[in-house]
Amino acid sequence: MSDPLLSIGRIAGSGMEAQLLRMRIASENIANARSTGATPGADPYRRKTVEFASELDRALGFTGVSVRSIGVDRATAFEVEHDPGNPAADQNGDVKLPNVNVLVEMADLRDAGRSYSANLQMMKQARSMISMTLDLLRGG
Repeated sequence: MSDPLLSIGRIAGSGMEAQLLRMRIASENIANARSTGATPGADPYRRKTVEFASELDRALGFTGVSVRSIGVDRATAFEVEHDPGNPAADQNGDVKLPNVNVLVEMADLRDAGRSYSANLQMMKQARSMISMTLDLLRGG
C-alpha cells in the first residue's frame, strides 16, 4: 500500500483532470448553442455529455476518477424555430436549433470549477502536511 499523503495527491489529481474535461465539454456546448445544420433541414449540433466512474488502482491503493464515456444527449429534443431566411431552414422555413440549454451549461461549468478548486485545495493541504512531516523529521 502506498503512502496515504501521496494517495491524496493522486486522488485529487484525477478529480482535477475529470473537472477540466467537464469544463471543456460544457464550454464546447455553450460555444455551439446556436450552431445549426450545414444544409437545409439538417440536424444541428447535439449537446455533449460526460460520464465519470470510480477507478480502483489496487497497486497504488487508491480510488480515483476516470472518464467512462463522452456521449451526446439524445434524450433532449432539438428546438425548432421559424426562420425562413436562415440557410439551414427546411422547405417550411423551420430551423432546428441545438438541444443546448445555456443556463444548464453555465451551472455545470460553475459546479465543475468549484469541484476543481476543492481538489486543488486538497492537494495544497496534502503538500502542506508532507512539508510539516518533513520538518518534524528534520527536528525543526
